[in-house]
Amino acid sequence: MSGGQRLFGRWRGRFAQAATTAAEPAASVSVVGLQVWIDDQAIVQRLAGPLRSALALPTHSSTRLQDCVQPYSLLVLEGEPADWQAQALDLDFKTPSGGTLHTRGWLQAQPDGWLLQLFDIGDLLQHRQQSVRAERQRHLTSHLAAALRDCSIECLGRVAQEQLQWLVHHWRASGGRILLRGEAGWQTYATSSDPLPWPSDEVLGPLLGRLAPGQMTSSADDAELRELLPQAGAYLLPYAQGHCVQAWLICVGAHEAMVAADALNACAAYAEPLVSRLAAFDLQQQSERLDSLQLQLGAGWWQWRLSEASLQLDPGLAATLGVPARLTVSQCLSRVHPADREAAQLALAELQRDGCALHLNVRLLDNNVQANPRWYRLCGQVRGSGQQRRLQGFMLDISDIKFQQVQASAAQARLENLIASSPAVIYIQRYAEGALQAEFFSASLQPMLGWGAVGEEVLQPAQWVHPEDQPIWLARTRTLLREGQVRSRYRLRDHLGGYHWVLDEARLLRDDLGLPVEVVGIWLDVTEATEAAERTRLSEERYRVLVEDSPAMICRYTPELNLVFGNQPLADYLECSTAQLPGINLGQWMSAAQREAFVERLAGLSVEQPVSTAEICLTLPGREHAWWVWADRGLFDEQGRLLEIQAVGRDNTQVRRTQQQLLQSAKMATLGEMATGLAHEINQPLNVMRMAVVNALKRLENGDVQADYLQDKLKRIDAQVQRASRVVDHMRVFGRRSEVEQQLFAPWQAVEGALSLLAEGLRGKGVELRVETPAQALMVSGHQDQLEQVLINLMVNARDALLARREQQRELNPWIAVRMQASERQVQLLVEDNGGGIEPRLLERIFEPFFTTKPVGVGTGLGLSVSYGIIDAMGGCLSAENAAEGACFRIELPVHSTS
Repeated sequence: MSGGQRLFGRWRGRFAQAATTAAEPAASVSVVGLQVWIDDQAIVQRLAGPLRSALALPTHSSTRLQDCVQPYSLLVLEGEPADWQAQALDLDFKTPSGGTLHTRGWLQAQPDGWLLQLFDIGDLLQHRQQSVRAERQRHLTSHLAAALRDCSIECLGRVAQEQLQWLVHHWRASGGRILLRGEAGWQTYATSSDPLPWPSDEVLGPLLGRLAPGQMTSSADDAELRELLPQAGAYLLPYAQGHCVQAWLICVGAHEAMVAADALNACAAYAEPLVSRLAAFDLQQQSERLDSLQLQLGAGWWQWRLSEASLQLDPGLAATLGVPARLTVSQCLSRVHPADREAAQLALAELQRDGCALHLNVRLLDNNVQANPRWYRLCGQVRGSGQQRRLQGFMLDISDIKFQQVQASAAQARLENLIASSPAVIYIQRYAEGALQAEFFSASLQPMLGWGAVGEEVLQPAQWVHPEDQPIWLARTRTLLREGQVRSRYRLRDHLGGYHWVLDEARLLRDDLGLPVEVVGIWLDVTEATEAAERTRLSEERYRVLVEDSPAMICRYTPELNLVFGNQPLADYLECSTAQLPGINLGQWMSAAQREAFVERLAGLSVEQPVSTAEICLTLPGREHAWWVWADRGLFDEQGRLLEIQAVGRDNTQVRRTQQQLLQSAKMATLGEMATGLAHEINQPLNVMRMAVVNALKRLENGDVQADYLQDKLKRIDAQVQRASRVVDHMRVFGRRSEVEQQLFAPWQAVEGALSLLAEGLRGKGVELRVETPAQALMVSGHQDQLEQVLINLMVNARDALLARREQQRELNPWIAVRMQASERQVQLLVEDNGGGIEPRLLERIFEPFFTTKPVGVGTGLGLSVSYGIIDAMGGCLSAENAAEGACFRIELPVHSTS
């Protein structure tokens, strides 16, 4: 509840307390705000309260209340004072200065007339205007930033000038100028198109250097600025990054004083993308120059414009190759070795087609002689666009490197063959005096650990064992000597200081007497497998912690909805422990319709589309209803059959209940707006019944008793009672909360319900109803009362527009048309009027929250926004357009399919 609403509640409670003492003398009434005593014809009898002096009252004695208010407040005062009871009255009074006093209050019955209690709500309206202003400021900054960010760098200058001109017009100024910091100081980047005598950049530079970086400066506060910019209303707005000002925006000739915070925000929204994009463009150009320089170091450059048939070589490179500095592509290909020519042609063709980078090794012939060709490395990159696309690169002689690569490849092949033949290190330890000493290692020790083979220096593997694994090594030796064989796993250090996991399998050989002789064993490098197992363990641990500590509900269940696993948040919602979750069926918390829709959604999961998201409604222990946003991922076997479902959910109950409260509040507001029409709808049958009773009594008093006559009167009374009862029953059904789940209903029933509440009220105000009853009755899924609420909002809006237009055009015959169009898949409800339509620039905003075209204090701007949400929740669409004579609102709903 806002501060204004709480203040309104306290004042209303104070006035309600004062109303309970209405039988006491008038002097005892608490004088707060404004009190107006009127008679049954709304003629002002007496006024009291502090606000009395703020009114401009007519001088004649027969002043009616309607004479004291602004013309647009007369709609609130329609009818007699008795019709104004039980509703809040928003009245705008005239003040002596020609202004308006905004008030809100209500009418209370008095013994000799009526008492109108009112209080000033001008502060509340001012707060709303401030909110609108803040929203406009946000739209302004987002528009400026988006325009400068979305344009190309070639159009940035033109767009900057256009947006500066647009910003100057927004501030209602004469001109504007943006200056950016450059190498030579402050330089003008863009100026508005208005011809103004601007000082030069050299003159403005010293002034900008001494101004505060974070403050707006105006000509009214700075004498030097007034001399340079004599136009009235000159402002300097800085844009700083850190403590350094990057841009200054100058605005001259502003008609109104600018708010510093709003102006600085607009300046930042304009200058930030401009400065950032220019800096990024400069950085890109420097990067291109640096890349070209690095490519040319140590090699000769070459360049080829892809739109031309010839390329250009570095003069030194051309001299080395013995070719001219400019030659055609065909001439270049003729110097390529025949074995590499096809690859070169394909690479160049791909380059012209796709513009990708070029990396190619080719052999070039020396004077077209195929003996002893030289290897060259060709690298290049495409720059520019359109006709300016070019390939820049270098050529490097890599003949020596190629020869070394050939030799290295042969050696590597022999080494790989050796490693392939002996993938494990074979070692022998000799037994001597109760100890094992290394005697032999196979050549595989070098590629695995980097240690050299046994030579003059004896290698001791105990020195390579990781300190943490030394107990394992000692235990391995004792086990080997005791049992004759061992299998263990530990880490060995290589010559670089790194460690390798090895699987050690060894056997002790004995002599004829059974005495130990030597140990033969192998080391198999299992580093990758061990680390993979460790990563798997850590991954599983992280996954377990993530699942257990996550605030979201995470579970797995079968296609039959039986839980296999669930974390603690899910157990908390179901009021059980995690150990009790396996075996629980999720469907027991759902209604039959919810369960059927849930199972049907799971049936649609497939290997190609394994993920599905939906909102489900459940009845949990201790709760009326709960809504979860539920995301499922199906797990399938090799044949594509669904095995399990893994799901993640979060509680969306509070959001849904807030939405329901908003819909209910909008419905109650609609009933409040229709109160006067509903009273007329009920009073009409009461008057008919009263007349029938009076006529029957007169006949009885005169002794003229005819059974047929009395029977006819009683039938008429019964018909009117049923009519009033239907209105009251429909009000009761319409006012209660909507059902949780959607139901099937015929959309025309909602039209009839809305007409039963509005028809008489519309006719009473002179509005003709044109209703076209459809011949077919198709069914849709949703809430009938919510669709009825949407139709009431549309017809009430149409009524207000028609009555406002009739005040300007007295000859207007207002009408509202309601009709339905249907097809096999869609139902359309159309509400049309002849109120002149909606301004085209407002059509795209009428469904925004709090947007209204009604005067301040009339309407909340939520009716169409709530209506749009209701139709969207039913899977439909609400749209508006202008017809021939007025506005036409179209409700589109999908037809429920029985198949």
